[in-house]
Amino acid sequence: MKLLDSVDRRIVAATQAGLPLVREPYRAIAEQVGIDEAAVIARLKRLLDEGAIRRIGAIPNHYALGFTANGMSVWDVADDAVAGIGAKIGALDEVTHCYQRPRHLPLWPYNLFAMVHGHTREEVRGKVAQIAELIGTAARSHDILFSTRILKKTGLRIAA
Repeated sequence: MKLLDSVDRRIVAATQAGLPLVREPYRAIAEQVGIDEAAVIARLKRLLDEGAIRRIGAIPNHYALGFTANGMSVWDVADDAVAGIGAKIGALDEVTHCYQRPRHLPLWPYNLFAMVHGHTREEVRGKVAQIAELIGTAARSHDILFSTRILKKTGLRIAA
């Protein structure tokens, strides 16, 4: 992947908070950036293909949709099994984020993290129980850390 040039950076800066809510969003971005619409579309496609951006799409506000119970499930699995188990968990529809992180023994044995959302904490507990069944004995232990309030919620932002 090559580094972003100044035009790519301006496109990313213009779209990182979402596409403009207009009939022709790519044309509006092109006008803002100072290039033509076809060039904006071609550059976004290249950035997707190169992995510089992950997707272009709608991101629902799960809170507004009633998914207010958010639980970070934490798992203690063998280090040599994290990649395989993480791939299984990460492929589940109910998991929105899945990460490997270091343990901090002896107090924190967990090395795999998976965010699960639900309407209620009981719903989240049920989804985590299904994940536990999927993993089976590969998970030595697990827990759920429920969110209590939002302090900040944004994605990475870059300057143009």
